Amino acid sequence: MRFSFLFFTLFCTRPLLASADKASPDISHLMTNLVLQVALIVIAARVVGIIFSRYLKQPKVLGELVAGIIIGPYLLGSITLPLLKQPLFPKTETLLPVSPELYGLAVIASIVLLFLAGLETDLPTFLRYSFMGSMVGIGGVILSFFLGDMISVLLLPNVNSFMSPTALFMGTLSTATSVGITARILSEKRKMSSPEGVTILAGAVLDDVLGIVLLAVVVGISKIGSKGASIDWGGIAVIALKAFGFWLVCTVLGIIFAKRLSKGLKWLRSNDAIACVAFGLALFLAGLAEMAGLAMIIGAYIMGLSLSQTDISNELRERLDGVYQFLVPIFFCVMGMMVNFSAMKGIVLFGLVFTALAIIGKLLGCGLPAFIMGFNLRGAFRVGAGMLPRGEVTLIVASIGLAAGAIGQDMFGVAIMALLVASVIAPPLLIKSFKGGNGLRNKISVKEKDEGCHIELEFPSVRITEFICSRILKAFRNEEFFACKLNFEDNIYQIKKENISITLLLKGKIIEFNTAAENKQIVSLILLEEIIELKDLFEGIHKLKSPDLMCKELASGLFSEEKKK
Repeated sequence: MRFSFLFFTLFCTRPLLASADKASPDISHLMTNLVLQVALIVIAARVVGIIFSRYLKQPKVLGELVAGIIIGPYLLGSITLPLLKQPLFPKTETLLPVSPELYGLAVIASIVLLFLAGLETDLPTFLRYSFMGSMVGIGGVILSFFLGDMISVLLLPNVNSFMSPTALFMGTLSTATSVGITARILSEKRKMSSPEGVTILAGAVLDDVLGIVLLAVVVGISKIGSKGASIDWGGIAVIALKAFGFWLVCTVLGIIFAKRLSKGLKWLRSNDAIACVAFGLALFLAGLAEMAGLAMIIGAYIMGLSLSQTDISNELRERLDGVYQFLVPIFFCVMGMMVNFSAMKGIVLFGLVFTALAIIGKLLGCGLPAFIMGFNLRGAFRVGAGMLPRGEVTLIVASIGLAAGAIGQDMFGVAIMALLVASVIAPPLLIKSFKGGNGLRNKISVKEKDEGCHIELEFPSVRITEFICSRILKAFRNEEFFACKLNFEDNIYQIKKENISITLLLKGKIIEFNTAAENKQIVSLILLEEIIELKDLFEGIHKLKSPDLMCKELASGLFSEEKKK
């Protein structure tokens, strides 16, 4: 039976193998080139990223971009290598200066990036400070878009209309904000829960949402313009309604059915399988978004946002962290490869003016609404400075515009220039702004968060504490909780199950638990059961022979074995 099956398999697959063998030289060459490209990208992005982070005190993303610029087709990548007898990153005749295979890998990386960005979105915080954050986000988007669009019409010779795809893409590029850079600074300065910090995060979330929807509208307009059709306000309204409709319907349905989706994923009973299927759903929704005429990143972000408030969100982030750490630097490095400084020779002045207006648009567009809503000048400046950094959304918008032919290599280089300048000046500016006093006027106040339940356990030694901590985490997992480590340096764990959220902090000999007051009984019960089991375990150990006697017996047995040898 096995032989017949093997014979049948070989007989049926022989034509396929033969046809594949004929095409194998080309496929083998493409795959070998791709593997070597990815190898160099991964090494260069990591090394240069670490240099920027460790020695230059700049975000790793800047180092990854610079690495791509250095090894890209416009610099070292165009040099012919002796072994390959050709450049590793040759210039292409298409709009994209990299191969389709490599760009496809970068697209997958952008989906991973936006899926995890959605998972990290704090929806309750956004809703709590939605009005104040909305005003800040909307103000920044409107003014930045207007300035970016206007300067393109005034200074670019080939742009004659505010509705030109190039002008629209440059305006959209001006609206992007990097939440990650700002959030990291606020966390390091312990200003995450401050009025300015909460407002910045809420505004940045809405900023990303509006930017993504605006991108969808601009992509739709660009596609209509490329077909030679005239663009009227009715068509623009249809595109906008389509984008908002897809975003709104998918987001609302995702949030409503998030718990059911989470329950269905838990049926797999494997954390790795849950993460794989969830990411597969993100890819599926990204594909649907593209089929609907929108950008793939919209679908990925919606799926992440839908699962962000479930008890598996932290587990998904932890399981997909390895994929993120491998793919996302590739994305940033590939984006750096698309920068052609030689194409920017005639528009350096435009790039500088565009960058300056992009900074002014955020400072005034976000700072002025914050001042009107109750911040003083110091607090309004903090909010504006916190909205300055550019990052992944800028690169994604620029790459989509480049791929669609709406912008060229020169405008892509301008986008990178604005990203680099804004991301470099924003961190020191934000840090310095928080050295002053209170940023609020007396007209508004921020509601203090309920302290909830705090439980603290102290043990005789660090090793015993770490052992007991591992037992406690296992006990929670046995009760179908999802426990993930959030901060490897400070040993912070997030324990979640449906609406129950518990924070565990391991500090030397002390284990701290923080949760809502209504969860105190559940936490106390699990801890009590585990402590009773540990007590029985330690009592069982004490009933054994004396530890000194056991050590002597083991040592004598060890020495006797050595003598025999």
